[in-house]
Amino acid sequence: MEISKMLADVREYEEKTGAAIRPEMRPKFHLSSRVGWLNDPNGFSWYKGQYHLFYQYHPYDTVWGPMHWGHAVSKDLLHWEYLPAALVPDMPYDQDGCFSGSAIVLPDGRHMLFYTGVQIQKEDPSSRTKEEIQRQCIAVGDGVNYQKYEGNPILSFEDQPEGGSLYDFRDPKVWQAEDGSYRMITCCASPDRDGRIVLFSSKDAIHWEKGSVLIQNNDRFGKVWECPEFFRLGNKWVLLTSPMDMLPEGFEYHTGNGTLCLIGDYDEETGVFIPQHDQAIDYGIDFYATQTVVTPDGRRVMIAWMQNWDTAPAYRIEPTSWFGQMTLPRELSIRNGRLYESPIRELETLRHNKIAYRNVYVNGNTRLEGVKGRCIDLEITVRPADTAEVYNSFAIHFAEGGRYYTTLSFHPRDGIVKID
Repeated sequence: MEISKMLADVREYEEKTGAAIRPEMRPKFHLSSRVGWLNDPNGFSWYKGQYHLFYQYHPYDTVWGPMHWGHAVSKDLLHWEYLPAALVPDMPYDQDGCFSGSAIVLPDGRHMLFYTGVQIQKEDPSSRTKEEIQRQCIAVGDGVNYQKYEGNPILSFEDQPEGGSLYDFRDPKVWQAEDGSYRMITCCASPDRDGRIVLFSSKDAIHWEKGSVLIQNNDRFGKVWECPEFFRLGNKWVLLTSPMDMLPEGFEYHTGNGTLCLIGDYDEETGVFIPQHDQAIDYGIDFYATQTVVTPDGRRVMIAWMQNWDTAPAYRIEPTSWFGQMTLPRELSIRNGRLYESPIRELETLRHNKIAYRNVYVNGNTRLEGVKGRCIDLEITVRPADTAEVYNSFAIHFAEGGRYYTTLSFHPRDGIVKID
């Protein structure tokens, strides 16, 4: 398969620059950018016996820039191998960025990527104002090399239902329905940037019918709903999305860019989703843009960008030639009408060198011999020595001897656990 010069240049650059980054300069299990900048996970899928994860990628700098798709694969969701970049903005319809999307496996065994092509145009040639025109595109390949479809873009502003946006139309998530046809949802805000998720249908994953509104925000949770995911879990349907400009509601939602889980019922005939429960997906601020995959043994596993647009531009350690990483994957389930998340069970295979302490009295600083190393898998039970007088807080400091350290604390009176 012939590739463009831009893609060839990127692959040569990331191979050379990435080889100079020592393994100890990266996280142990969190997938990080091969080089340059990383944000949203894309195209999370199982293909040819391994997990494929693509990601929003600016290889030439550690700040956001023209979006490419980086690429990595794993057999256990913990140890990742980098593959060459998959997509670069080398066509007129995506010349200003290949934004987020998803992936499916076609019946003929090919891997199909869905992404948002971005083209910046000026509404008035005499004006300095620029607007991003966002349209949905596809590329098909073998797990390493991908050919963009000659008929791109496959969905444009005209394919949205009435009241759509030319500039907030992105992040296609595609899946195959039980009857063999295909469904796609996208972020598709109204002109005043109120969040809405639009549903499209197709028989071949290439030619799509005009969309309909799956759900409208109506100013309940932030503004634009980015990076939507929609799937059945048990006997309920789940919508995961990342709203912009959220307002806090106690500890459930925080100010700014956040996360939202809606659980409810989906009427497949009318194409309408009716939520019955809402909650945050993650209570930390460093979590955004979820993607899920169904494992070969049937688990629904989620991963996300372990950063946020409110923090990503500010927090970095210089000098570095990479910036950005993913969360550890989590298994999803619904219990008592709520979304529950558990660390993937593959982590169990990593446990070794067990050290156990029991009935340790903690009063002030306490150090436990043998608890050392770069990684720790910690299980702890804390109880007050004096049941009549509960302690104010209990905290564990990791890597305290260095300039940077991590604190895990529990505040029993508030019922809150914090990691800092």
